Amino acid sequence: MKHKVFFDAECPLCYNVKKIIKALDWTNQIQWIPVQYIDRTEYSYLKEEGRDLYDQIHMVTKKGEVLAGFETVRRLLAVLPLTCPIGVLLHLPLMKKAFSPLYKWISTNRYDWFGRYDSPRIT
Repeated sequence: MKHKVFFDAECPLCYNVKKIIKALDWTNQIQWIPVQYIDRTEYSYLKEEGRDLYDQIHMVTKKGEVLAGFETVRRLLAVLPLTCPIGVLLHLPLMKKAFSPLYKWISTNRYDWFGRYDSPRIT
C-alpha cells in the first residue's frame, strides 16, 4: 500500500512540487491524486467531511491516518530517503508552530504568485 497524496492539479506550484517529490520517491511509496478527481476514488469521503482540499495538500498514510497542510509536507519529507533528515527535523518541538503559518501563507497566495492552469495537470 502507498501513501495517497491529494494535490491541486490546477496550481502550478503544487504541480511542480509534486513533480520534484515524485522524482525523489525512489522507493515508490507515494500515489498522487488530483483533488479535482477525488470523487472518482474511495477517498471521496474527505470531500464529504468538508475538508479544505483545495487550500491544503492532504494525505492518507499507509496506516489510514489523514494529514493536511504542513503535517503532510512534513510526513512526505520524512518518508523520502533524500529528504528524511529534513522531515525528522521538522518534527522537533515548535517546528509546527513556526512552519504551519508559513505553509498557510504560501497556500493562500499561490494563485496570485504563480497563476492557475485552465485544466488539471495529471502527468
